[in-house]
Amino acid sequence: MILVLDTSAAVEIVLQRDSAPRLAKLVRDADWVIAPMLFISEVNNVFWKYQKFVDYPYPDCERDIEQAIGLPDQYINEIELYREAFKLGCTLDHPIYDMFYVVLARRNSARLLTLDKKLSIVAHKAGVE
Repeated sequence: MILVLDTSAAVEIVLQRDSAPRLAKLVRDADWVIAPMLFISEVNNVFWKYQKFVDYPYPDCERDIEQAIGLPDQYINEIELYREAFKLGCTLDHPIYDMFYVVLARRNSARLLTLDKKLSIVAHKAGVE
């Protein structure tokens, strides 16, 4: 199974929250885990918010960022995805940054691993599990 990992699922795994064991197993069992390069920026931004707004310790943020960005086997440059992501976002009326994950999953007949309910709905509309 090919898996596209989004930031919400990766953060859940790294922070070992309630659904982390199930999500981590899916990542471990996948044949190939991929993400758009955007994933790295999003993960950094999540932990910046934790550090800034909930006083999550800076060294823990650094450690968790490293763990999260280490989860995918490969990163795909958005230059390969942007046209299709833009068109799909306009068609489905959804932010383009999320469409990079959907397009990547659709192009690779992959499953999208996300905890984002809106993204999950949009992905299903685009034919992505």
